[in-house]
Amino acid sequence: MKASIFKENLRISINAIKSNRVRAILTMCIIAFGIMALIGILTAIDAIKSSLTSQFTMMGANSFTITSRGMYVQVGNSRTRTRNHSRISYQQAQEFKARFTEAAYVSVSFRATSLSTVRYGSEKTNPTISLLGVDENYLTVSGYEIETGRNFSSDEINMNRLLVILGSDIAKNIFPAGVDPVGKEVTVAGLKLRVAGILKSKGASAVNDDQVCLMPISAARQYFSRPEMNFSIAVMPVNPVNLDVMAGEAEGVFRSVRNLNPIDESDFNIVKSDTILNILLKNLRYVTLAATLIGIVTLFGAAVGLMNIMLVSVTERTREIGVRKAIGAKPSTIKYQFLYESILIGQFGGLFGIVLGIIMGNLVSSMLRSSFVVPWVWVITGIAVCFIVGVVSGYAPAVKATNIDPIEALRYE
Repeated sequence: MKASIFKENLRISINAIKSNRVRAILTMCIIAFGIMALIGILTAIDAIKSSLTSQFTMMGANSFTITSRGMYVQVGNSRTRTRNHSRISYQQAQEFKARFTEAAYVSVSFRATSLSTVRYGSEKTNPTISLLGVDENYLTVSGYEIETGRNFSSDEINMNRLLVILGSDIAKNIFPAGVDPVGKEVTVAGLKLRVAGILKSKGASAVNDDQVCLMPISAARQYFSRPEMNFSIAVMPVNPVNLDVMAGEAEGVFRSVRNLNPIDESDFNIVKSDTILNILLKNLRYVTLAATLIGIVTLFGAAVGLMNIMLVSVTERTREIGVRKAIGAKPSTIKYQFLYESILIGQFGGLFGIVLGIIMGNLVSSMLRSSFVVPWVWVITGIAVCFIVGVVSGYAPAVKATNIDPIEALRYE
């Protein structure tokens, strides 16, 4: 009996939606927009998180970097400028590398230039290529891998060999298809270098790209020397469990290299590889909150619109309600009829919005070269929210329908 009443109410609700198709579709679109904004942005955020985590892992997770500390100087009431002090010299970096005897890979590097052009024959890149001077451990510590060719050897580092390892995007842009770049001579920032290898692509992201060239640090120092050159030291423990302990030991060794007194504050920074990642992920929480608020506000507007449509529907169908009551329909049956109608509109709009949101979010995911993301938690939450919107929006009209006097309803024109 209950099953037949449920089916009858469901059939009547569907027919009522069809008879007021335009209003129902408009309300569904409003609900769909709110859910699409919520699911779409949250799916995109999940894709960004996945991409960031992947990229930082590829950059060399479980490592830390020793860099010079910046000093902030107040100028006037509001402006600040930054100047570096206590730079890390090449001699200090090399001394640390020699004295740090823990089980770890230690790499010394510096940025020779950030605005170089790479040329091969008549082909050249835009002047946006970063050229780094690196040692033999840089690839291991930074998470780069060689796709073709080889890494620099220790002898080549010490002998100032004019070699270069190209980022994958650079090689694709300047070498014709089918040409092996290894062994070819290219011009980087006006300097002729022989290609030793090509880096494996890391993919496009905000924290790393493939527009980079690497050359032996000794040769880079010789040809790109400038006053007050600053070097970075990267350390990757063989056993990642020892990261925190090793960072403390590295601080002690480098304080000794810098001849700091025990009471002096360290004038350098030790930055762990996941520090920047955690900062970025923390900032993404604010975006998540903003997306949630946008979705809630839109869904609130949709709920008000759905309630108004249901109230109008009750008024227009007053005579129908009177007829059903006159032939024996219970008030609860009438109430559930309008509740079902409201819930169906909410669910149809919600499902449509969820599909659009997943598509929109994964467009961002594809641009980040990340995997397809389905935020199941938010999908289930979206369905539940749309159900609640349908119930809340339909309850008042449903109660109004049950309170209609059948005699008065039959007189309604």
